[in-house]
Amino acid sequence: MLEDKLKKHIDLLIKRYPMLEKCRQDIINGYLMLEDCYAHGGKLLIAGNGGSAADAEHIAGELMKRFKTPRPVPNELKEKLIKIDPIRGENLAKNLERPLMAIPLVAHEALTTAYINDVDGLGVFAQQLYGFGKKGDVFLGISTSGNSQNIMSATVVARALGIKVLGLTGALGGELSSVSDVCVKVPETETYMIQELHLPIYHCWCLMLEDHFFGESQ
Repeated sequence: MLEDKLKKHIDLLIKRYPMLEKCRQDIINGYLMLEDCYAHGGKLLIAGNGGSAADAEHIAGELMKRFKTPRPVPNELKEKLIKIDPIRGENLAKNLERPLMAIPLVAHEALTTAYINDVDGLGVFAQQLYGFGKKGDVFLGISTSGNSQNIMSATVVARALGIKVLGLTGALGGELSSVSDVCVKVPETETYMIQELHLPIYHCWCLMLEDHFFGESQ
C-alpha cells in the first residue's frame, strides 16, 4: 500500500499531466517495487538508448544525491570522517549526502565499447547487468518502442538472476511490456512525446523515494 504522505506526489503528477491517469496504478506499482528494493538493500540498474540513455543518467543523478530533501549522513559516519581527517572529514561530514544506489548502464564507455567491439552490441547491457546485478535489485529498462533488443537481452539476464524488471515504454508496450514485472506504458506513440512523459514519471518516483527514505518522519 502507498503511504498517505506519498499520494500527494502522484496526485500532483496526474494534475499536471492528466493523460497519465490511465497509468496511475502502474506508476504506483513501479514505485512500490523500487521502495521494496531499496528497503531490502538492493539497487537500481538503468538502461536505455539515445534520449532514454540520457534519462538513465538523469535518474541516477537524482537518486545518488538529494533531489529536494536534505539527506545528511548519520552522526556515526560524521564522527568517523572527522576522526580520520579533522579538516577534510569536517567538510565531508557537512556535504556528503546519503544515496539511493543507482547505476546507469549507459555510462561506462570503456567497458561498453570494448564489449561492442569484441563481442556484439546486443549484449552490452546484459553483460553489465550480469556483473553489477544481484537478486533483489531492479532493472529499469527504458524503451519508447518497447522493442530495443539490447534492453530485451538485459531482461533475460535480469530474470535469470532474480532481478525484477520495470519497464518504461510508449502506448504499444512492445516486447518489454510482456516480460516486465511492472510496465508503465505512457499514452503516446511518437518517440519524443513518449520521452516527454517519461521524465515527469521518473521525477515523481524520485520524489516519492526521497520522501519515504529521507523525509521528516525519517
